[in-house]
Amino acid sequence: MLWCDGRPVDGPVPFDLADRGLLLGDGVFDTALALDGRIAFEDAHVVRLVAAAETLGFAVPPERVVEAMRALAGTAPRTAIRTTVTRGPGPRGIAPPTDTRPFLFASAAPARPALAFAPMRLHRTAIRRNETSPASRLKTLGYLDAVLAARDAAAAGFDETLFLNTEGRVACTGIGNLLAVTGRTLVTPSLEEGVLPGIVRAQVLSLAKGLGLAAEERPLPLDACLAADAVILTNSLRLVSPVTAIGDHALGSLDNPVVASLSRAIREAVAASCGMAPEAVS
Repeated sequence: MLWCDGRPVDGPVPFDLADRGLLLGDGVFDTALALDGRIAFEDAHVVRLVAAAETLGFAVPPERVVEAMRALAGTAPRTAIRTTVTRGPGPRGIAPPTDTRPFLFASAAPARPALAFAPMRLHRTAIRRNETSPASRLKTLGYLDAVLAARDAAAAGFDETLFLNTEGRVACTGIGNLLAVTGRTLVTPSLEEGVLPGIVRAQVLSLAKGLGLAAEERPLPLDACLAADAVILTNSLRLVSPVTAIGDHALGSLDNPVVASLSRAIREAVAASCGMAPEAVS
């Protein structure tokens, strides 16, 4: 299902062929999970998308983002909502136009319950995450590196891709953040390492202290990640996924008690955000 220009749309979204999102990837997007018509961590998703657009130099009213997301939230019991905003159309050339007309649209599809909390195996790609680029900390429309890396990962028999940054340190995957667990300590690459400010990542860091865990945002060398007791991938649809292997290196994430406690805590946080019982969050 689609939403565009203040209303649901049954057919294709009318799209200006001069739109800079189409021609230059000049735009940002957000993916959120809705359960029984309620959007998990709605405020955080809206704030991040609005801030990302501001970083690119154009404005999107937060109330319009809320309108779009809520219009689609009840289309399935478990819904994946993608909200996209571009700078809009512009004249030929790369420089942003002074007169911007941002274009906001959203789509929704049933989200597979099996994605949440499912284990994953990661394939190391030779493509590097460019931590010097502001775009590395935004969900921009330029996802070709992740697309190509995902293709290679699937061909090699893996679920997702591990990206290192240009310094050879762990950055993220193509679809989410990574956190390494050693003892009672969580370590996740800081945003300066070229990673997105993930919504579930932020929830995990916020919940850590209440679970008796230390949480650190800092550079994460690959060797330290491989030596960790466990590694998890976080994103808004998968929530907390234990990483069971990076390449041919096996990890004990699936049976790790810290991973189990984090999964329970995120399940409870999603349930509270959506006004339902934790057992309803599969």
